[in-house]
Amino acid sequence: MTSIPHENPGEPDPLRALDLTRLRRRTSMKWRTHPEDVLPLWVAEMDVPLAEPVVRAVTDALALGDTGYPAGTGYAEALAAFAAARWDWPGIAAERTAIVPDVMLGAVEMLGLVTGPGDPVVVNSPVYPPFYQFITHMDRRVVEDPLDAGMRIDPASLEETFKRVTAGGGRAAYLLCSPHNPTGTLHTATELATIAGLAERYGVRVVADEIHAPVVAPGAAFVPYLSVPGAERGLSLMSASKGWNLAGIKAALVIAGPGAEADLDRLPEEVGHGASHLGVIAHTAALRHATGWLDALLPGIQANRRLLAGLLAEHLPAVRLHPGEATYLAWLDCRALGLGDDPARILLDRGRVALSSGLPFGTGGAGHVRLNLATSPEILTEGVRRMAAALR
Repeated sequence: MTSIPHENPGEPDPLRALDLTRLRRRTSMKWRTHPEDVLPLWVAEMDVPLAEPVVRAVTDALALGDTGYPAGTGYAEALAAFAAARWDWPGIAAERTAIVPDVMLGAVEMLGLVTGPGDPVVVNSPVYPPFYQFITHMDRRVVEDPLDAGMRIDPASLEETFKRVTAGGGRAAYLLCSPHNPTGTLHTATELATIAGLAERYGVRVVADEIHAPVVAPGAAFVPYLSVPGAERGLSLMSASKGWNLAGIKAALVIAGPGAEADLDRLPEEVGHGASHLGVIAHTAALRHATGWLDALLPGIQANRRLLAGLLAEHLPAVRLHPGEATYLAWLDCRALGLGDDPARILLDRGRVALSSGLPFGTGGAGHVRLNLATSPEILTEGVRRMAAALR
């Protein structure tokens, strides 16, 4: 999969558009979970204004009273065009897609189609905490296959895990996080093809959460799981949510590989009713008309990643930053600070900066925190200053 050059956006970096005073007027989880003296750098919400084409599409729909139920394949067609242009992948066929409320609820529906109660679902820890919560809530069993020391999937370990969970002849699934949250790791085409081969060999069904796919460093390449050889029976979940900050305007798509179309045919019709029509409109507009906005955002995220590395080297040299190439998240190893298994708690109490605790990310999360890079350089700098102050 080749890296497609980004367009010349002709737009300012949206990360530099909003100051803290305006951001604190927001009423979402990021800004209302903690008291006002806390600087929030935790949950995956970006400190950006929305892309103008998205705002225009939603406000036009509201003005028209177009607030009914979603219909049609416009969202899928927009994603297909984006995938072809951005990832050089013409593999999305609208007839092999379905609208779902969001990526995690879509993943739950897909896991429900390919596994039964009590069946194992393999995940690569440390990984996005809702993987554990949703899998357990749907009466499946989480089986961890930890990432290796370089924060990559270990094929030998994954094969042993697949062999073990299928030894009794039962069904099993693998919930792949690609790009990986919290590490920002981009899986290569070779790695994904190896995963597909192992899944076919052991009869494990792959469900890929690819929600962070648009958020990739300039010059790096995201590889869709369904684009690699052997992934024909895979299922993917995609959305414009993370790339354009649309988490509160819910809509996502399931994409079935050519060998998984029959699975998608068994998806209950009512699942598609859970998505917001305004969400579908917003996500479609983002994919079709706001790629320039995205191309202005991505260098800003990468600049913040470099800024964070420099700030940590200066103020917190004992903290190790994993060098991710995707997402707007940073995975920080704080074990050398001597703050115990949950440094986020101490940094919040003493420094008044909110980071995501590593503990809910599973094995490998103790002593770590996740930091949200999608903010202004000034806020990021203040966040690190507060982290350092907490150690004095």
